Amino acid sequence: MGVWYSISGVLSLLLLVLVGVGGLGLYSVFSIFLPYLAVLLFIAGFIYRVLKWASSPVPFHIPTVSGQQKSLSWIKADNIDSPYTTGGVVKRLALEILLFRSLLKNEKVELEAPHRLLFRTSILLWLGAMAFHWSLLVILVRHLRFFLEPVPSVVVVLQRVDSIFQNLLPILYISDVIILIALGYLFIRRVITPQVRYISLPSDYFVLLAIAGIAISGVLMRLIYKVDLVQVKEWVMAMLRFNPVPPKGVNLLFYIHLFFVSLLIATFPLSKLMHMPGIFLSPTKNLRNASRNDRHINPWDRPVKVHTYEEYEDDFRDSMKEVGLPLEKG
Repeated sequence: MGVWYSISGVLSLLLLVLVGVGGLGLYSVFSIFLPYLAVLLFIAGFIYRVLKWASSPVPFHIPTVSGQQKSLSWIKADNIDSPYTTGGVVKRLALEILLFRSLLKNEKVELEAPHRLLFRTSILLWLGAMAFHWSLLVILVRHLRFFLEPVPSVVVVLQRVDSIFQNLLPILYISDVIILIALGYLFIRRVITPQVRYISLPSDYFVLLAIAGIAISGVLMRLIYKVDLVQVKEWVMAMLRFNPVPPKGVNLLFYIHLFFVSLLIATFPLSKLMHMPGIFLSPTKNLRNASRNDRHINPWDRPVKVHTYEEYEDDFRDSMKEVGLPLEKG
């Protein structure tokens, strides 16, 4: 049911752009007001969530571990799966951020035969996550050419590498193809896998559909419905100078693309996409597993006045004796 709510929501938003731009001609609203509003909401929401996480008390060391903890000198410890040094924590975070190492341990549990339980690694999920995140990163870096002048050489080189097959498929980037395949896999996985579908919220489908709307509209603008990229860059630079004017030489598809980008930016702090900064603030990932070497005392564990049993017995001795309850003191 959640997937249909999300599809209906995305189609309704698409209709809003068609009516607002194509019917009513609200070019300034969709090209100036909404992008600025989205950025403001993103900055405010991002700072609020990060400060809220950073101010949350973490009285105990609770790192998630799956390896041998450091103990006796003759027992080999795992400084990545159970990091006991700051360097080990950095290595584990780097492997998690760059290679999504924990997804390789997201095992599938299957009952192949009576009394035979099998655990398998979800290689497809890991490949899908790697393909999606890295292709998205490449696309974001490529788009820096619209925001920077002059364009950094690293962006130019990346763009050329990404379009290495340009002679066979003109102006079709490799990252565009990969992200569409990855999005399709991640969406279908949520729909057809019962366990994943059960825990999926409408917002999970909505984020995938919104990113898919951005990717599809961007590919269509590049291949079929051409947009004057020079005019787009002039519009972006005018927005950065806070002297905005509606872009010229663009079609309705550009406004659809821009609207979904603005929508994703505005809802970013409210969605699960906040796992991007969240991993750096997660105590299960950024703490050392040194509970056997160091004693961790709860700094919020203030002295509390308690009422001992001896005091309780002194207060109610006569009543307890009257009803026959045993007494420790005669």
